[in-house]
Amino acid sequence: MPAKKTLTKKSTSKEDAKAKSKVKTKSSKLKPKKLVTKTKTVKVVKKVEKIEKNEVKPVEVKEPENKKEDKPKKLVGKPLRQAQGKPTTMEELLEVTGYKLKAPKPGETIKGIVTDVSKRMVLIDIGAKTEGMVVDREYEAARDYAKDLHIGDEVTAYVVSPENDRGQILLSLKRALVDKRWEQFAQFMETGEAVEVSGLEVNKGGMIVATDTIRGFVPSSQFGKEYLGRMDQLLGQRFRVKVIEVDKEKNRLIFSERHVSEAEAISKKAEALKFVKAQDTYAGIVSGIMPFGVFVGVEVPIKKDDVGKVEGLVHISEISWEKVNDPNDYFKLGDRVKVKVLGVDEGAGKLNLSVKQLSDDPWSSVEKKYPVGAKVSGKVTRIAPFGAFVTLEPGIDGLIHISKIPVGNEPKVDKQVDVYVESVDPEHRRMSLGMVLTEVPVAYK
Repeated sequence: MPAKKTLTKKSTSKEDAKAKSKVKTKSSKLKPKKLVTKTKTVKVVKKVEKIEKNEVKPVEVKEPENKKEDKPKKLVGKPLRQAQGKPTTMEELLEVTGYKLKAPKPGETIKGIVTDVSKRMVLIDIGAKTEGMVVDREYEAARDYAKDLHIGDEVTAYVVSPENDRGQILLSLKRALVDKRWEQFAQFMETGEAVEVSGLEVNKGGMIVATDTIRGFVPSSQFGKEYLGRMDQLLGQRFRVKVIEVDKEKNRLIFSERHVSEAEAISKKAEALKFVKAQDTYAGIVSGIMPFGVFVGVEVPIKKDDVGKVEGLVHISEISWEKVNDPNDYFKLGDRVKVKVLGVDEGAGKLNLSVKQLSDDPWSSVEKKYPVGAKVSGKVTRIAPFGAFVTLEPGIDGLIHISKIPVGNEPKVDKQVDVYVESVDPEHRRMSLGMVLTEVPVAYK
């Protein structure tokens, strides 16, 4: 019996030893984790102590936000723009930027910015949903204008079609080209640069000519001697002119051919005008005949053997003391004539001339020549509802009132009649006449 007890104790002690070894093994496995944790803690503490020793203030570092918060939150019933402050649709983008889309209409004139220029097309930003295009015929019509365009230039365009079958906006630059040409002509007038035109039509006043975009006019008085009376030679021909008047509002564009063909002579014109004074008498040559008067090129001596020519107008009322119906009855182109200067228009560089004032005014001595009661003879020149006009001499006309004309004895135009002077008014240039009766009127009793 005692032996058995001893075995039991030994076996018990072995089991205890095994149990202890198992506990030690488990504890040894856990120790490294505790040491790592302690090591981390010690390092942090040392780092803090090191910072404190160097007396450097620690930098506050924000810890990163939770990754879950980085993800956008799902909002129900609210647009995404309200959550992030960014537009997500075209309408919202336009609202934020304040930009407004334009809806062009056919025939509308609109301004835009050139965004592209090529050999066949010009693109223009007009603030619409798409850029406007200048293509095909419209591009060809404004090719010269398009060559001078650059990206960023502001232009004025004409809406041909707000949307074609491809959704494109078609524009025209014709009006922009015309506006630019008016500006160029104004510059040419200031600089004196010559331009080319072609003759289209001749009328009484001169010739209608065409430029590349605008029509203009060359008055008869603005042609040189070579084409005086022969303007039809320039029909369909291209010739050089200078701009002398530009008025876009009135669509008025006036050219001069002689400012090119007679440029040297005209250069002396300003100098010659300094020598001209009112009441002076000069010799000149008829350079143009119009229904309203005669143009005369006046020869003004400037220096020895040097003459400057200044053009002047003899108005129809200054051709003769008598009534003039047609200046062609008195002058022909190229005639040499003496004229008297009535005034100088320095702004236009022209003279106001007179032919009739080189002779005495017949009305100044009318009372002596034709006293009241005198019997004279004259020619009937005109019949009016209130009477008949009789010319006694060039410049002196009298009126036979209708009440003084017997029935059946009415005078006829171009017939000589005998009359007597009833009254004379030299101040108003009037004379009343009565018929001298050679036969007893039928109605006379």
